[in-house]
Amino acid sequence: MKDNLKNYTEYEKSQVKKYEESVHKETNERLSLKPEAKPLKGEKKPPARPTDIYKGKGRIKTFMSGFVEAAIVAGLVILQFVFIYVLSYRFMHSAYVYAAIEIISFLIIVSLVNGSKSPSYKMAWIAIIALLPLTGHIIYILWGRHGVNKSLDDKVLYFIRRGNKYNKKDDKVLEAVEHRFPAKSRMVKYLQNFDMTVSANNKVTYYDMADKAFEAFFEDVRNAKKYILINFFIVGEGALWDKLHELLLEKVKEGVKIKFLYDDFGSLWRVPKNFKQMLEAEGIEVAVFNPINRYISRLYMNYRSHQKILVIDGEIGYTGGFNLADEYVNLVNRFGTWKDTGIRIEGEGAWGLTVAFLQMWEVSKDKECIDYNAFKTPRKFEKNDTFCQIITDGPANNPRNPIESMYSQIINSAKKYVYITTPYLLIDDDMMKALVVAAEGGIDVRIVTPRIPDKKAVKLLTEYNYGPLLRLGVKIYEYNPGFIHAKCIITESCGIVGTINMDYRSFYLHYECGAFIIDPKVMLTIKEDILTTLGKCKQITYEEWQKRPLKNKLIQPILMLFSPLM
Repeated sequence: MKDNLKNYTEYEKSQVKKYEESVHKETNERLSLKPEAKPLKGEKKPPARPTDIYKGKGRIKTFMSGFVEAAIVAGLVILQFVFIYVLSYRFMHSAYVYAAIEIISFLIIVSLVNGSKSPSYKMAWIAIIALLPLTGHIIYILWGRHGVNKSLDDKVLYFIRRGNKYNKKDDKVLEAVEHRFPAKSRMVKYLQNFDMTVSANNKVTYYDMADKAFEAFFEDVRNAKKYILINFFIVGEGALWDKLHELLLEKVKEGVKIKFLYDDFGSLWRVPKNFKQMLEAEGIEVAVFNPINRYISRLYMNYRSHQKILVIDGEIGYTGGFNLADEYVNLVNRFGTWKDTGIRIEGEGAWGLTVAFLQMWEVSKDKECIDYNAFKTPRKFEKNDTFCQIITDGPANNPRNPIESMYSQIINSAKKYVYITTPYLLIDDDMMKALVVAAEGGIDVRIVTPRIPDKKAVKLLTEYNYGPLLRLGVKIYEYNPGFIHAKCIITESCGIVGTINMDYRSFYLHYECGAFIIDPKVMLTIKEDILTTLGKCKQITYEEWQKRPLKNKLIQPILMLFSPLM
């Protein structure tokens, strides 16, 4: 933390320290005394939490098995790469080989220019091919060309289409949206083209910190009767996992079915090698998404499942930016205070999260193994006009990317303001133009990013993107107390809360999810949290941006060439 604060002024350091102390004090009080999350108006207060939410101290535990596996994979990949390179270099002096490489370069560039990917993405690959004449070709052929992951894409699309059959459209709900929020019905219809159905009768609770979301989830786990579904990108052993594990074992004894899904790459260093087998021996069903492969043609460091989904009995669902590890609930200090957010949906919208989970479960199992109807709840929910549409997206949809399109549509639909929180800001020209046009049209556009980064190269690129936005009226703030990992975009009456970063990975390369919510009351709750957060941020001005260090100015344009790949 001290190293991360070295560029702060003394005043800023004092403010960070003061805020950290208040947050940690509030967290300790909340864990022992206070109720879970502040309910929306009209909701009943949840019961008080027990005093021993987490047993033991928070910790970040890494396992040698993960490092060994990563080292083996990396070593084999390097050997294969060297073999291909040496073989190719040996024939480089041949005029025929040189001519062949030139022809291949030309064909690749023609294919890229005429492809349907974003201009920034095309430019990145063209730069790699031009700067690395031989190695760049190999990298592109292995990981960049269209259809390189076709077998995985086809499998994902098959199971998504199979699951979408159970997302039944309700014309009455669509009519209600058109009546109450006519300007938003176009977005709802757009998503329904992807079989993402809109639901009514939802009670949405927003959590401004991840520990509040987990505490509510723990209470829902205790009350589970039929099943619990859990999907995370990162699972890390620690106090948070210990508590959840304890609760899950209790539910197994009660006969509750539990399905636990996690991404192999995201959790590689954070769980033991026998983690899956251990849970299965305890009666928990486990699936691992897209296991790391030792062959370079199938080494999917991208194409990960970045989704976070929790479902209880098909009645309650959660999503947000948080993973299952101690840093997300501030039990350990990695980058100062870690701010993450999430939502709890009790109502018909929980079915969308159920379907999204089951789709990725079957992808991971590589077979039809789910009776979707067995996961439906007979419960009838209290009628209301809180509309919710669960959004999922991923590389199998390229070049049709509903999540990226929805971000643009939400920005364009704003009447008064657009507020965004994101840990990374790596966007293409079209998204930048949407933000700038909104700001120039009088919309209050504000973006909150971290001041303390978790990835220095990405922080440099995020900072580089500030310039054109600041110059044309977009307001940008950096979160002083630590690392903001929250991911949301809101306007006066609608917004998205979920797992989506404003970067190329989320828009094109990873599987993501979120909840598109139409309800001014919910948006007001989120807005209040963002405004409170702004009070703990430093606003960045265009003049300050221009005075950034010279070394940043030199390296940022070079890094920008490769931003779609980072």
